[in-house]
Amino acid sequence: MAGIPFDQLDGHIWYNGEFVEWGDAKIHVLTHGLHYASAVFEGERAYAGKIFKLTEHTERLHFSANVLGFDIPYSVEEIDQACRDTMEKQGLTDAYLRPIAWRGSEMMGVSAQANTINLAIACWEWPSYFAPEDKLKGIRLDIAEWRRPDPATIPCFSKAAGLYMICTLSKHAAEAKGYADALMYDWRGHVAEATGANVFFIKDNVIHTPTPDCFLDGITRRTVIALAKKRQMELVERTIMPEELDSFEECFLTGTAAEVTPVSEIGPHKYVPGNITKTLMDDYDVAIHAHV
Repeated sequence: MAGIPFDQLDGHIWYNGEFVEWGDAKIHVLTHGLHYASAVFEGERAYAGKIFKLTEHTERLHFSANVLGFDIPYSVEEIDQACRDTMEKQGLTDAYLRPIAWRGSEMMGVSAQANTINLAIACWEWPSYFAPEDKLKGIRLDIAEWRRPDPATIPCFSKAAGLYMICTLSKHAAEAKGYADALMYDWRGHVAEATGANVFFIKDNVIHTPTPDCFLDGITRRTVIALAKKRQMELVERTIMPEELDSFEECFLTGTAAEVTPVSEIGPHKYVPGNITKTLMDDYDVAIHAHV
């Protein structure tokens, strides 16, 4: 699949209740979701034919849409089944799924109350988000110039398309300098998250992670917190300041795409993946396969 544009892949996409040929899953250039970012989405992974935390993802999709002021015209149960049907239609067992809902093209302008709400679900093969050799030794992060905004200025708890603009800018800038990703601060200067994953730090056998008060409390993040607590590991959700970055011993990211990925550097700060990180990587691997 490497090098093939995503609009030229083979197969079918679930589109407003029916399957269409992959190349025919199109929208008009005057679609509101394209011009005004009135779109919400999910990223899901399937392992051995089962989609991990499927209903939690679908419930969040509905929540995100409601935050943006629209209702998806399919129930959680219908979307769950559509995701399963899409994976089966594609003939995949280990895959990535992308449900997305958006406002259509009936009205073009900021106001769009009459626009149809569309839903599509695509499914494709997708290996580890980071190269396997990088994941084992820990990836390198830059420190982004862009910051997570004040919650009073954005719908920060929705998984909305527009919120990822600064993530793309930050990741592109990091990759141009040879990094795999970037750590983002928030508008107050507190440590927040990476461009598409939550972040955890370890010091003296205690796990520290930023309080998700202006960014997504990720489904993988919650899963890993539950795994840590199951092992009776001490974990603290709190404000983390940039000046603390040099004091931590380990660091890792969590996300549906990233899974549990060790970090070896954040700018000038160095980390060595240790026992806690490795244990949680292993525990997560068990968790994602336990439901199959």
